[in-house]
Amino acid sequence: MTTRIIGGNLRDLSFIAANLRPEDKAEIDCQFDEWSPAMLALQAMQGPCYVVELDGNPEAAFGAAPLRKGLWIAWSWGGKRMKRCVPRITKFFYAVLGPEVAAQGAWRVEARALASNELALRWLRHLGATERCRLPGFGNGGEDFILFDWTRDTWQM
Repeated sequence: MTTRIIGGNLRDLSFIAANLRPEDKAEIDCQFDEWSPAMLALQAMQGPCYVVELDGNPEAAFGAAPLRKGLWIAWSWGGKRMKRCVPRITKFFYAVLGPEVAAQGAWRVEARALASNELALRWLRHLGATERCRLPGFGNGGEDFILFDWTRDTWQM
């Protein structure tokens, strides 16, 4: 299986957003009152964003975006073959995305995951994120989230 990471573009991001795996769709559904694949794709393009292709097909998206000076948010979502993309994203995260975000002045990068999304929680821990706290009722339907972060003091990028 050929895996390739390319810069995010509206077409690929929209395609992935329209074909989300159930865990990612649930996480996105409870963070927006209403959303569409195009809206999610446009939001993803607010900072460095990337697409993972499996055998030439867009399957996962990830990136980071500034919230304010020094504070960024990291994100990822994908289709049914997202798990196959995780090892490649992990390597790229350390080699490219982390240093890219740090070079743009990030002091803190946050990521939030739906508390029931075990894959996301395990992956954030594997990426070296620090689990900071539970966010009770953070979702628009009362769902709990977990807040993770990397700071200049804790990341190895």
